[in-house]
Formats: sequence, structure tokens, C-alpha cells
Amino acid sequence: MRRLMRGNALSLFFLVAFLLALAGQSIAGNADYNANQITDGGAPVSWISYVSSSDFAVDVAENWQSEYLQFLLFIMVTVWLVQRGSPESKKPGEEGEEGDEDQKSGPYAERDSPPWAKAGGLRQMLYGNSLGLVMGLIFVLSWVAQSVAGTAAYNARQLAQLQDPVTWFGYVCSADFWNRTLQNWQSEFLAVLSMVVLSIYLRQRGSPESKPVGTPHQATGVEN
Repeated sequence: MRRLMRGNALSLFFLVAFLLALAGQSIAGNADYNANQITDGGAPVSWISYVSSSDFAVDVAENWQSEYLQFLLFIMVTVWLVQRGSPESKKPGEEGEEGDEDQKSGPYAERDSPPWAKAGGLRQMLYGNSLGLVMGLIFVLSWVAQSVAGTAAYNARQLAQLQDPVTWFGYVCSADFWNRTLQNWQSEFLAVLSMVVLSIYLRQRGSPESKPVGTPHQATGVEN
């Protein structure tokens, strides 16, 4: 068990951090929701009612979709675009998907390579793009969840104010939807930009996301 935990410590750390943050969000969100309910003359709701509501669902989904969009774009654009000096980038001149020899796939697969890496045709193509495909699928699903939950939450506010509800299409074309969405997108893009650029000049000893402390600034694609 100790070996299992040590070998998976990074993923376990972020899993626990995610669960704690989600629980904290649900408690704080419930308190904030109830405060607004009382201010508007409504009745407070239980924690269970809140976490099963569209208000909580839309808040969670809109963060998930922006995070997965960030990783999807970073995974895909780093295939073709480079940033000189960044450990997050391939070296200039190495842009592109690379051949089987570089990727250790097909006839160049090693004995312990994944089975689909050794295969040819559709299976190798799917496996060779599986990370981007799954990230893209999760982004699309979370975006759809955000839009559906957001429509329900928006219409609940509309009805409370004796105004007409809107359709799903009407909501995803609304300023409310895109205001919430773009708030998250711009922060994610800024975070990636900061990571790519700051890692050119700054170091974090021992981190695989940083170049070794003594590595020249112009060195590209070099990690600890």
C-alpha cells in the first residue's frame, strides 16, 4: 500500500485537493445562495438541495470546461507551435506530429509499448491522438452540461422576476452565458501564457516543469 501511494502520490494529492475544494465550494456556495435567498425574501435551502441544483451544476461545469479547453489547446498547439527558451515547448525545427521512429510506434514499437502503438491503421491513429480526443470530449461534455444547467438556472431567475424563460439556444447566445464563459477562458489562457514565458527565465529546483537552474535562458525543451 505504501509503495502504491508513493508511486501515485502526485495524482492522489490532486485528487484529494480537488475533492476538498469541491466540498468547500459546495458549502460556501450554499451559504451564499441562502444569503441571497433571504435578501430576496425567499427560503433557504439545504446543502443537499443546493448541490443537486442547476446553480451549483453550472458553477462546477463552467470551471471544468474552461480547464479542459486550456489543456486541449495546449496539447494540440504545442504539436505545431514552439516558444524558444521554454521547457513547455519542443525545440524549433521539431514542429509536427513526428514519424513512427520518433514516436516508437508501428514497426519501431518496443517490446513493452502499448498494444495499440504496435498496431497499424485506425487503432494506431486513434491511440496516437487519444489524449487530445479524450480531452476534447470532456470539454464538449462539460460545455454542454454548463449550457443546460445554465439555462435552467437562468430561467429560474427569469421566472422569479416574472419574466419569460428562454430556450437553450437563446441562452447560449446570451450575454450571461458568454460573460460567464469568457471570464474563465481568459484566466486559463493567461495562466498558460505565464507558464510558457516565465519558465524561460525563472527556475524551480527539482520540478520537471522547470529547466535545471543553470540552464541558459535560450535552451528550449529542456526539463529537469
